[in-house]
Amino acid sequence: MDNIKELEKLLPGYNCGACGCANCAQFALKLNEENVSPGECVVLNQYRFKENMKALKQLVQAKSPVEYMELKGLIDALKADFALLPLHNESSCRETLASFSSVPVNRGNVIRYRPLGCPIIHFAKVIEVHNNLMDVWIIGPGKLQGRDDETIDLGICLILSFQGTIEGTPPKVGQTVKFLPSHCMMGKVHSGVVVHLEDKTVRIDGIDLKVWEHALK
Repeated sequence: MDNIKELEKLLPGYNCGACGCANCAQFALKLNEENVSPGECVVLNQYRFKENMKALKQLVQAKSPVEYMELKGLIDALKADFALLPLHNESSCRETLASFSSVPVNRGNVIRYRPLGCPIIHFAKVIEVHNNLMDVWIIGPGKLQGRDDETIDLGICLILSFQGTIEGTPPKVGQTVKFLPSHCMMGKVHSGVVVHLEDKTVRIDGIDLKVWEHALK
């Protein structure tokens, strides 16, 4: 029973049913009985759960070695050039936002907004405000994490830029790239133009959720 609980802790906990089980607890039970493999969890195949996947495979004593997880979007299965992780000692990738709201925002505020083109509500902490643009960290809903945040609702915001650390092959400055932000709940591949690159620290502007795949020739 303890082993089943450990398995369940490593699962996403979405209870989505995409694996064919009623919930994650039932999937953990089948994992323990070796009736399913960790890869049959669609959500777990997101890049952001790669450490959970490794730990699960160790727990179920998979005979095959842990394979490289290809960087693909969860919804549209588009392949990304690299994953974008937080800067050193930061909680998430930085986003630069433009707000359409007239509500004043200051450094340290917690904001609630929906990025243009994204169906997911974001909660973020404001790092800096300059020329009506905000640099923020995604922190998630306070109520789900035991925080008592006083949030400012900004409605729809436009994500102008991402800053983070590349995991994968570094691009070139000026290159249009497809990347997977590690904190994206949808596992959605984003696109943009690399405007600054130092070692593996990158700034990507012109952010878009529309990623076009070139036709095969």
